[in-house]
Amino acid sequence: MKWTRLSCHDFVDNQVRLQLQLFALAYNLGNFLRRLALPQSAKHWSLTTLREKLVKIGAKVVVHARYVTFQMAEVAIPRRLFRTILRRISRLGPLAPAPT
Repeated sequence: MKWTRLSCHDFVDNQVRLQLQLFALAYNLGNFLRRLALPQSAKHWSLTTLREKLVKIGAKVVVHARYVTFQMAEVAIPRRLFRTILRRISRLGPLAPAPT
């Protein structure tokens, strides 16, 4: 995506184009989470369910001198499942650079 120059002459056209690009980015991120990071028990979740259970949740970040705590209601998603998803994401790691 080119962020430095607008591709269309009209502001509304550029706005629609940006919204479509952001939609594609969000859709790809959702599919990434569903295919690579969800455990088997949650593989059947739709993108809407994934958004409501993982993205649109209220949480509170509590910062102390030695640690940071992420507090959220367990009615959204069980702690064990959330921890499993985070662990699977962290195992993915960076990709090796492509040979040139």
